Amino acid sequence: TIATGTAAAVAGGFTSVCCMPNTQPVNDSAEITRRILGHAKATGLAAVNPVGAITKKSQGRELTNVMELKEAGCVAVSDDGRPVMDDQVMRAAMKKAAAAGLPVIDHCEDLNLSGCGCMNDGPVSRALGLRGMPAMAEDRMVKRDILLAQETGARLHIAHVSTAGTVQAVRHAKAAGLPVTAEVCPHHFSLTEDIVGEQQANAKMNPPLRSQQDRAALIEGLADGTIDAIATDHAPHAEYEKQWGMDRAPYGIVGLETALGLAFRLVEDGVLSVESVIEKLTSAPARLFGLPKGTLAVGVQADVVLIDPHREWIVDPERFRSKGRNTPFAGWRLCGQVVRTLIEGKTVYHPPGKA
Repeated sequence: TIATGTAAAVAGGFTSVCCMPNTQPVNDSAEITRRILGHAKATGLAAVNPVGAITKKSQGRELTNVMELKEAGCVAVSDDGRPVMDDQVMRAAMKKAAAAGLPVIDHCEDLNLSGCGCMNDGPVSRALGLRGMPAMAEDRMVKRDILLAQETGARLHIAHVSTAGTVQAVRHAKAAGLPVTAEVCPHHFSLTEDIVGEQQANAKMNPPLRSQQDRAALIEGLADGTIDAIATDHAPHAEYEKQWGMDRAPYGIVGLETALGLAFRLVEDGVLSVESVIEKLTSAPARLFGLPKGTLAVGVQADVVLIDPHREWIVDPERFRSKGRNTPFAGWRLCGQVVRTLIEGKTVYHPPGKA
């Protein structure tokens, strides 16, 4: 729900979040956008920035009214979790997004290649007897959509990058001056496919955890600036859903309450500075979506998070504010904890037992 999602957000140190359109119902109209904003305002916690669907019901066929979505308050468009397979539909969508001045957040997956896979395709999937999703399924769609962005002038933001091929494609697009940006999730730069056998469906997400080579490329992309932002891809599911087995369990894990600690591991490993981590979690995403957020300056809204970068804590899903407990990071010892979260200058979160 919006209430538990924003509660998890402030506990994780986020004062603003984007609400992807994979809601019930799908956010494909101005009416639903306004409803989301109304519910979010009533919670009084993290600001919620709606992302509208590219196509009606995110079915990849009929385009939504992008300008109407923007006027209602959407900051971007996406068929989150679902690729727009039809080339002509995506081309038309990018033209409309460019005209409206909204970025396209792109879930890149060629369903003809990924099919009904449940993990990365490779030696590990074959050893476990599970259907695989090849890296090529992501790489191929990324290259298509970069070409479409080049033609239409649309701002293209590649969501949850997971492959070395995508990092390289984004790097080349940026070098060519194209309006292409990208994000990576903590689970993709922290884990590999090797944990699937142990974690089972708590390690099932889309895109899937990839190889060590892919993970290394993501980290390199963060370090050299190819990857602009760190995002959570927060996807809570009920415990019983994740017990359906790898083939049937839904994709996704919770991420809002572990993202900061996992990102700080990049500081511990000497990959990024503290300042770079904070930028990729705050000012960079705000800039990508045109939000007046992510900075500390005179006159801006006092949305502030206080962090103790040296405080260690152990991931305990039972203490999550999210309704979901589905995480492969249970029991991990992380460094860097939220001490206090303020929205408009008012404290909305501090750790239990700490005034």
